[in-house]
Amino acid sequence: MRGKRSKQYKKLMQQYGLSFGFREPYQVLLDADIIKDADRFKMDLIGGLERTLHGQVKPMITQCSMRHLYAAAKEPGVSFLIDKAKTYERRRCDHRPEDYPEPLSTKDCLASVVDAKGSKTNKHRYVVASQEPEVRKFMRGLLGVPLCYINRSVMIMEPMAGATAENREKEERGKFRAGLKRGSGSLKRKREDEDVKEESSVQEDMPKRKKAVNGPKGPNPLAVKKSKKKPEGPATTFTEAESKDLKTKVLKLEQADGSEPILASIKGKRKRKHKSGDSGRAAPVKPEMADEDG
Repeated sequence: MRGKRSKQYKKLMQQYGLSFGFREPYQVLLDADIIKDADRFKMDLIGGLERTLHGQVKPMITQCSMRHLYAAAKEPGVSFLIDKAKTYERRRCDHRPEDYPEPLSTKDCLASVVDAKGSKTNKHRYVVASQEPEVRKFMRGLLGVPLCYINRSVMIMEPMAGATAENREKEERGKFRAGLKRGSGSLKRKREDEDVKEESSVQEDMPKRKKAVNGPKGPNPLAVKKSKKKPEGPATTFTEAESKDLKTKVLKLEQADGSEPILASIKGKRKRKHKSGDSGRAAPVKPEMADEDG
């Protein structure tokens, strides 16, 4: 089975399951002709049905279809098919030989089984596998009947019939409208009431804010220059007096409380004097040192 066709069949059975309640194992009604054709094409009938329907199947055969096989028992290979059909579940159609000396046609028999009360519905969720076109034509008029047949050794599943598709679309629209009404009705009101209760509880738990008083606003804190920190202790000012002749620098510190200034001497950098032509001359003697010698 090709992948595209397999996906279509799987989707189709999902639609039957959602709209009409089909579930595994699927009950498949077989007629005598499809059993013969499956044997003629050397085909696994049950395996083909399971691959087509994408699930386990429960093959069933009616009493009238069994009588059709018994009538053709003289044909070659039919006796083997009769033994094989006996392994399938027997679906009683209430067409007894005492009441009906000749078996009913496949169309009448399957119609009485699928739609026993004439309500045009597939109450028991049967899948009909038949080779007769008249049977498939009649089953298309019923709601929710999947149809299968063999075409050149390939199991084919018919698309959803027109009446069934229309009924499914009608139900889908009804569900959609019911969902809209239900969503816009009591459920929506309940949600709104719950939201209002939650908002009121949150507002009660939050502390009340003070009302802001309108007035002049200060400058933008991001645009204001930051103030520098003042040093701790008494503020002092320094005045520097320099002299070219002195080798030291005197700093006068004035205290903020008006007390006496503090003099501090800071030794300056020693300057080296270069001698120019006076290397042999003795250094002059200071007058203080001469007095002490005298």
